Amino acid sequence: MPQIFPKWTNKLPLALLILAVFSGSAVVAGFWYLGSPRNTDVGYRPRQPVAYSHKLHAGDLGIDCRYCHLSVETSAVAGLPPTQICMNCHTLVGAKNDNLFPVRESWELGQPIEWVRVHNLPDYAYFDHSIHVNASVGCKSCHGRIDQMAVVTQQEPLSMGWCLDCHRHPEMHLQPADEVTNMDWKPPIYQTDIAAKIMKERSLSPTQDCTGCHF
Repeated sequence: MPQIFPKWTNKLPLALLILAVFSGSAVVAGFWYLGSPRNTDVGYRPRQPVAYSHKLHAGDLGIDCRYCHLSVETSAVAGLPPTQICMNCHTLVGAKNDNLFPVRESWELGQPIEWVRVHNLPDYAYFDHSIHVNASVGCKSCHGRIDQMAVVTQQEPLSMGWCLDCHRHPEMHLQPADEVTNMDWKPPIYQTDIAAKIMKERSLSPTQDCTGCHF
């Protein structure tokens, strides 16, 4: 009886198996890469209820981060400025500016402005602002050059790997205590020398244990 299928079809199951393995791997790799925080989160810039420009306030006017983010040195959260902070200036400056209507309305009604969070960690990860600020980690290390942003945009992935890279090699992110919020600070000598001095003075030993961020 003549063969129904040609001889080469004997290799077809193996070829299909190899193709399935490579195709499956390619799909998984694609989802892993495209679904990483560096691709999904970096560049996130939600529309806010008020067109607040950090470039104007922190950059051009030189307002220190801590004037608005009151609890950044003492609390796990940096804190959003209450409307009163805004009105300290805007009762006089731009008092009739249409762009500031939501601020004036918030002040008059006694209701907080509903800012949209930009840097948002998952609930299973714990981050303490005060620990990092008091360890002399510069604000720009996580937030980028906020003083140059008219609209705040997420600059870093804030992924576990990214955090661990910093904990393993914190040297390039450390600034003198009085320069932590200075976005334009540059080391007068080698950064590694300054970092070594800070780490020794503050006895810094960043944890790499799971319990450091996951309770």
